[in-house]
Amino acid sequence: MYKFSLTLLMLFSVISTQVISSEDFSKLSEKKQTPQALYVNAVQAHQMKSQDPDNVFLVDVRTQGEIEFLGMADIADVNIPYMFNDLSEWDTKKYRYLKQPNSNFSVTLREKLEEAGLDKNNTILLMCRSGTRSSKAANLLHQLGYTKAYTVVDGFEGDKVKAGPHKGQRLVNGWKNANLPWSYKPTEQKVYIE
Repeated sequence: MYKFSLTLLMLFSVISTQVISSEDFSKLSEKKQTPQALYVNAVQAHQMKSQDPDNVFLVDVRTQGEIEFLGMADIADVNIPYMFNDLSEWDTKKYRYLKQPNSNFSVTLREKLEEAGLDKNNTILLMCRSGTRSSKAANLLHQLGYTKAYTVVDGFEGDKVKAGPHKGQRLVNGWKNANLPWSYKPTEQKVYIE
């Protein structure tokens, strides 16, 4: 029984590696696409950061509330929100607060990169909840001359289930669903403080 389980585990590992390495990013929704087409999924982002932690910079671009209540990837270098919640207005179509851009996003990122001894030519991985805000942040960085700004297309929580009893829940992919390391207790050095 042990050999059978081990064989099954090894087979699953090979199959999932093939799926990850051959992922077709051409099928991304338009809102997740970028002109520079630098895409990774959460598992690939984890691999890139783990293999070269000093030269790959992982930025969580979610809001402070998301970090506080949903946690953060353990190997993320910093949280710099790409957008803030506008707590004075509610979006009735999306059932959430309206969002407004963080005018200090690029300045704060440049400062954090300099502190880490990095610049616009280093690999930057941008992760939000599900890949939409991170693609917008990657577009902005591309316009500002960053050469390797990747978007993590499935984000921290992943995409929504499209049908069945879990329809609408974020259970499809993403950092948490891939069981990558994360915590509800990010350090003060990583969180965004205005």
